[in-house]
Amino acid sequence: MVSIVHLTGVLLTVALLLAVGWLSGRKVKDAHSFTTGGKAGSWMVCGALLGTLAGGQSTIGTAQLAFTYGLSAWWFTIGAGLGSLLLGLLYAGPLRRSGCTTLLEVVSREYGHKAETVGSILFLIGIFISIMSQVLSSSAMISSLFGIPTLWASVTGAVLILLLVLFGGIRSAGVAGIVKLILLYVCSLIAGVVVWHVAGGLSGLRDSVDSIYQSPTLSHYNGLVDIESIHHRYGSPFARGVFKDLGGCLSLVLGVVCTQSYALCIWSAADTPRARRGALLCSLFLPIIGAACTLVGIYMRGHYITAEEMQALKSAGETLPAGVGIIGDSAQAFPAFVLKHLPAWLGGLMLGTMLINILGCGSGLSLGAATILVRDVYGNFKRRLGMASSPLSQLAQTRLSIVGILAAAVIASLIFHSAFINDLGFLSLGLRAVAILFPLCFALWLPGRFKASRILLSMPVGVAAMLLAKSTAIPGDAVYYGLAAAGIVALTGFKGSRG
Repeated sequence: MVSIVHLTGVLLTVALLLAVGWLSGRKVKDAHSFTTGGKAGSWMVCGALLGTLAGGQSTIGTAQLAFTYGLSAWWFTIGAGLGSLLLGLLYAGPLRRSGCTTLLEVVSREYGHKAETVGSILFLIGIFISIMSQVLSSSAMISSLFGIPTLWASVTGAVLILLLVLFGGIRSAGVAGIVKLILLYVCSLIAGVVVWHVAGGLSGLRDSVDSIYQSPTLSHYNGLVDIESIHHRYGSPFARGVFKDLGGCLSLVLGVVCTQSYALCIWSAADTPRARRGALLCSLFLPIIGAACTLVGIYMRGHYITAEEMQALKSAGETLPAGVGIIGDSAQAFPAFVLKHLPAWLGGLMLGTMLINILGCGSGLSLGAATILVRDVYGNFKRRLGMASSPLSQLAQTRLSIVGILAAAVIASLIFHSAFINDLGFLSLGLRAVAILFPLCFALWLPGRFKASRILLSMPVGVAAMLLAKSTAIPGDAVYYGLAAAGIVALTGFKGSRG
């Protein structure tokens, strides 16, 4: 149960982050420093990246997916780490040399404002899905802590995200990210060590999962028919299929490269070497954090069932197995582990750290989405209509956009409350990659060699192909079909030489 010690630890940790964000945000004087941060060092860049990558999807979402699919949940943070590595090694230099402040500005300079406008709209869809998943994660955490209804838990999470980013921008996310880097890494290691010790290693985890599925009703409810299928589900890194799991990893790798929030971290650095080192540091931390959360999810699967599974047992005339607990749903696997299996003071610190990660990730994504909305979508709209400048400053427009984005995310999170958090993450990052990967790469490394009309067409065609594949039973992951469609259309516009 939640004790006063738990709540005190959570509130103190969250207060610490908000204070750090507010103090660093006092240096923000204009829109440029709000969105690009000035002259950040390597650890600041790492903190900003970690603040947007190691959020609810990498932590609560990974534990949730491991609760149902075991080791294959690790692919999310493996892909995020590889994406950060790719961002640092290949993209940091070209992005900073471009002199742009958004990825779509890079595309616009090469292929015109139409490509920028279309890309902005498609890009925002992907980022919005990821923001929605952060609201879902915060809702699961807050519901576990305070026992409040989902609606108010979602609203509370969105308000906390707003407070974090509203007055600090990327500088707030970066400084707070350094604090989170320390807290998250220590807490993840503690969680992993506790699970390993209590469970007795991998063999103990496997035995506990085997035990929970001795109930025929639970096995049938989860689509498991024998002991081999159980071992494959929880012990294989490809439990959902090789192409499915590798496709999810590919979505993360390319999605990180093609996301405005992560590019902002690169632009915030004082120079390219610091940007590159910050990205490489982040790539080292993420898989370790994911491994710990995966172990927690598998451990919870061996000792707990969800409320829906309990209802299935009752309908079949079975009782709750001895020594097995009940959690509301799989998204509460990590919070429940902390509350029930760690000392209260440590649990409070860890829950506060997890909530901080979710808020930081949501703030970074919201900032990136608002930047695109104000500079790319709204800016192009004004230019096309010949509108005068807005009476609001660009900084005020960005902050108001964040408010609107988070309000819409709360509504969407209530509609898709039962979705896997990490599946939303795979979809979100895959859509971003499909939308602008080829236009961005061609603009950076092959300028003047592709027709703007074909590049413009490739963007909606790729996204449409991915969404169509997602809605059907086509084998593999939808990102393959989206990338293939976008790539084929873009390559038909190859001119053979610089125009």
